[in-house]
Amino acid sequence: METESEPYVRLASLRQLHRGMAEMNTARSLADTLQTVADGAVGALGYELACVNLVRPDGDLVVAAFAGNPAAEALITGRVGSRDSWNRRLNMGERWGELVFIPHTEGWVLDDDDVPQWYTDGPAPRFEDEWHPADRLFAPMYSPGPGGSSGELLGVLSVDRPRNGRRPGAWGREALQMYAFQAAIAISNARLRSNMQRALVRLEREQQALRASEESFRQAFEYAPSGMAIAEMGGEQHGRILRTNDALCRLLGRPASAMRRYSFSDLVHPEDIGTLLRTSAEGGRAELRLGRRDGTYVWVSLRNSVVADAADGPRFLLTHVEDIEERKRRELQLAHRASHDSLTGLPNSAELRSRLAARLCRRPQSLQSADMADSIDAAYGHPSAYDTPSHGFDYGAAAETYEAFDHHVHTVAPEDDHDDGAKGLAVLFCDLDGFKSINDRFGHNAGDAVLIEVARRLSRGVRDGDTVARLGGDEFVILANGLGRADAQDLAVRLRNEIIQPIRAEGRAVRVGASFGIGWAHCGMTADEVLKSADERMYVEKRSRPKQQRRAG
Repeated sequence: METESEPYVRLASLRQLHRGMAEMNTARSLADTLQTVADGAVGALGYELACVNLVRPDGDLVVAAFAGNPAAEALITGRVGSRDSWNRRLNMGERWGELVFIPHTEGWVLDDDDVPQWYTDGPAPRFEDEWHPADRLFAPMYSPGPGGSSGELLGVLSVDRPRNGRRPGAWGREALQMYAFQAAIAISNARLRSNMQRALVRLEREQQALRASEESFRQAFEYAPSGMAIAEMGGEQHGRILRTNDALCRLLGRPASAMRRYSFSDLVHPEDIGTLLRTSAEGGRAELRLGRRDGTYVWVSLRNSVVADAADGPRFLLTHVEDIEERKRRELQLAHRASHDSLTGLPNSAELRSRLAARLCRRPQSLQSADMADSIDAAYGHPSAYDTPSHGFDYGAAAETYEAFDHHVHTVAPEDDHDDGAKGLAVLFCDLDGFKSINDRFGHNAGDAVLIEVARRLSRGVRDGDTVARLGGDEFVILANGLGRADAQDLAVRLRNEIIQPIRAEGRAVRVGASFGIGWAHCGMTADEVLKSADERMYVEKRSRPKQQRRAG
């Protein structure tokens, strides 16, 4: 930076100063801001050394950033000087506006105080305005006060050894003072951002301080690293989004202007609308999916709090939106691993029983008879037929029993003796024939390859919505709803014909057969009872076929 002896200030110097100020205000954190202040004093103002001393909550000053000399930086960074010692320094020497200059002729009295400092060597000055190694120049940084006045002391910027070797002139002093003023603003803003989470918690707990903390809230909201939204509460526009921050707009790929046309109920996945509606306004939390602009959905965690006005009551809803897509993906992967076979990727035994049990209810004994169910239906349609004690029918108990199953479609098996066209939930139990010999002759890798291919062929041979599961070993189960007896038998034949085709395993063609047992599920049975029935029918079918035929399929 040029001295006052220069007849003009170069445009390059102004650009350096402007660049240094801009970098201070774009730093991402308080630590980055402090280091940028120190670096700017070296790079933009032309000093060889710069140190930022930051005021701590207890009033003492800590060396928070240093630039220009790595050795000195390692020596004093993090060290603390007392407020009394700093007040002594700032009240002595020469006043250059807001700056404090302590020449070497006076500074020797400070050599033994507790303020962290570095020592530089050099010859004595040869002319009046030459910089001496023991000269000290401080630029106090005050927070902006009302009417342009100075507020509280935030810290002190210390600079040393101007590159031109001279004490700064009028322009250099003005530039340093201006830089310190802008640095104070940048530090104030950085502190505000770093205290964002505490500000949000305080806003939630101290709703009546909203108006007094409006500027703090605005800064915290805009610079929040995760999504934030403010929605209207009450009235005809209840739930409409009034304001969003950049993080939420980036997460959903939607501009802020477009977000104001929606409420969260417009953006939530259709399957999660119930979760959103069950989420309470105050302190409510929910995990659900929100729609992106490209039509995809992202898993988020919502946390609500009501920001209230002391006079008018609740005013709006503050919603914190956190991206949990990666965690949900891991949870779904773990859930899939727990419910699916690791080798074939098919649902495992536990998942098969869960799906089967979900279709069956344990119907009370009073409803096991079709005649009894018809009686209850008749009673609902004609209650007068059962309004006398002589009939012996407990109408109230039957009505309660009927209501318990009013919304459940009972699973009923077709008749055993003949195919009357009835359709039910068929359970096909499949056991591979000749599989053990493949394991014994060619090894388990070949056996695994056979199981994987059989799983693929079974999955390919059933309809969408049917379940193919691996029960364990070489046993598979197929759940196929809406089939009659002839349909189930045809399905078993088609699947057997698929399985008996040659399979490539470990570079060779092998063959296995398959035996199928067809069971039928109906309400009143447990999942284990259904599977046992199908298993028994499979063994009957296996024993009824010659051994050679079983091997050939």
